Amino acid sequence: MTPTFGTDLDDLMVSPQASILDVMKTIDRTGLEVALVCDERRKLLSVVTDGDIRRSLIKGMPLSAPIKNVGNEKFTSVRNETTRMDALELMLKDSFKCLPVIDNDGRLVDLHTLSTTLRGEKNESWAVIMAGGKGERLGELTKGIPKPMLPIGDRPILEHIVRLLVTHGVRRIFISVNYLARMIQDHFGNGSDYQCSIEYLHEDADIPLGTGGPISLLPEMPKHPLIVMNGDLLTRIHLGRLLAFHRSGDYVATMGLREHIVQVPFGVAEVKDSMISKLVEKPKLNYRINSGIYVLNPDLIPTIPKNCMYPITDLLNGCLKSGKRVGAYHMQEIWNDIGLPDEYQRVHIT
Repeated sequence: MTPTFGTDLDDLMVSPQASILDVMKTIDRTGLEVALVCDERRKLLSVVTDGDIRRSLIKGMPLSAPIKNVGNEKFTSVRNETTRMDALELMLKDSFKCLPVIDNDGRLVDLHTLSTTLRGEKNESWAVIMAGGKGERLGELTKGIPKPMLPIGDRPILEHIVRLLVTHGVRRIFISVNYLARMIQDHFGNGSDYQCSIEYLHEDADIPLGTGGPISLLPEMPKHPLIVMNGDLLTRIHLGRLLAFHRSGDYVATMGLREHIVQVPFGVAEVKDSMISKLVEKPKLNYRINSGIYVLNPDLIPTIPKNCMYPITDLLNGCLKSGKRVGAYHMQEIWNDIGLPDEYQRVHIT
């Protein structure tokens, strides 16, 4: 696991015997306002900040004193499996500037910092979120609220998506709106509260544009691969890996896929020439389903028709018919599609 910031993790590590002055130089050199006190096995012993050193000097400790008695030994940390989004939420909730990542033996393996996690890895791609649908399959749940604004935990589904994009470095986000659009616009505004720029693609109330048509409303053409996501998803997909996959395969478009297993509740007979060739007891059928997450090359955007219903799958099928490469990205991360009341209740409760 590599550091989530530009500085090498080893540059932040100091010995318990290092002097206060040396640690001050480390903090000044790295610019991250923190040093990590570790033993020879990289076990994290304490976290030292500018404030810790200032307080020690006020108490009269000399600059030559060892750092081991200065830092916070009761630091908060997370494990390898903690996602960047979860780390960000913890730092925001508890006003932490950094969050060490340790393994099961307490050894330092990474460090999340608030500034770089909010900023994310450099990502020139824009994103379009499809949030104009009425969500009619959810019945009464969406009578007075757009489906993407249904709450999951303490924030709407759509806010979870925006935060995911931001934590992966996406800074320009377009949201397609139609049904109860004002509710979405009032919540997100221009995106400044979410460390990004949010613009709105307004569909005509009488002409729904489907899952692909709103892309034609972009005010200008992107210069980098465009991320497109349905507005009713809960996922922790790693967008950096998705984009890297797209680029490495020289694809014009990529679709995120999820494994979906169907358990047949009966024994199944395979038949050939009016004879049973094989009996399979209650087989499991394994499908790869469309996750509602895509990457599109900029040169595809002008081919999307304007002012009409246009499913994004029509665009992908057109690419396939013309022999263009369409990538299949197999997602492993958490993914939920909030399409039916039972699905919403299950995700909402968990």
